[in-house]
Amino acid sequence: MRYLPDPFVLALLGAILVAWIWPGPGAVQGLWTLHTAASIGISVIFFMYGLSLSFDKIKNGITHWQLNLLIHFGTFVIFPLLVLAAWRLGRPFYDGELWVGVLFLAALPSTVTSSVVMVSIARGNVPSAIFNTSISGLLGIFITPLWMSLVLAHSDHVGLDLLHITGQLMLKTLLPVIMGASLNPWLDGFVRRNKANLMRFDQAIVILIVYTTFCGSFAAGFADDFQWTMLLALAVGLIALFFTVFGLIRLLCGLLGFSREDRITAVFCGSKKSLAHGVAMSKVLFASHQTLAASLGLVLLPIMTYHAMQLVIASAIARKYDATYKEPQMGRP
Repeated sequence: MRYLPDPFVLALLGAILVAWIWPGPGAVQGLWTLHTAASIGISVIFFMYGLSLSFDKIKNGITHWQLNLLIHFGTFVIFPLLVLAAWRLGRPFYDGELWVGVLFLAALPSTVTSSVVMVSIARGNVPSAIFNTSISGLLGIFITPLWMSLVLAHSDHVGLDLLHITGQLMLKTLLPVIMGASLNPWLDGFVRRNKANLMRFDQAIVILIVYTTFCGSFAAGFADDFQWTMLLALAVGLIALFFTVFGLIRLLCGLLGFSREDRITAVFCGSKKSLAHGVAMSKVLFASHQTLAASLGLVLLPIMTYHAMQLVIASAIARKYDATYKEPQMGRP
């Protein structure tokens, strides 16, 4: 089966290349700069996320509690614990900002669009996928900074000011989500009709944030000590992480006796991570941390690498599920 490169992934790589060649515009800070536009873009991303939230869908999805708990257990517990275990084993060999990025990846919420698409291709429980990925983004506003504060407090890095960060996240992320969700009853039709255009707009903001982030990192000497063997080791490790989480959630689905549709929803929603949330939240989480703020490009490298890989791997698995799907036999009247 032939896979074409995802245009969004190519655009992200292009943004990093431009930042490397021409970091000036994105590294300059001031009122009328790309840096300020990227900061505003963080709130715009979460406003758009809230705009697509339907309270009716959320209310209808609450009843499927076992599936819901397993998905969020995979996203916010299995993922971080596996990475923490690997971090403990790997610290004697390397304990730089790249590990912070992997830990940050593990603490992030699930992605919405690609998870729902993969569940749909594999013929899973799409309404539950929509519900759980939507709730995951809301939970991540609180759980992600909590994980990162706990991890950094027990590492060689300076801990995060959790109270200050939570306040900033509520202002820049939760408030826009609430504002967008409150407008959903009136703009839901507009959002559904323009879903593709709104997604492209959202992706354009992510690309801008990535560009300005890497501009600052390159200007601070990010590429001076970077080794390409490190990127290869990262890719191999993240592939192993994906399949480990995927396999563990699938095992738990079997133990809980889930239906085929619910198993598909659990494995895809519980093993995916949101690049948009990662890029946006990193600007708030690490803004006051001098070392991590200067190396934010390195911190974001794991989530960007994982995003590209999860699209390819999950797409192949989803199509395999689709190929083995059998229509339910209708009984004779």
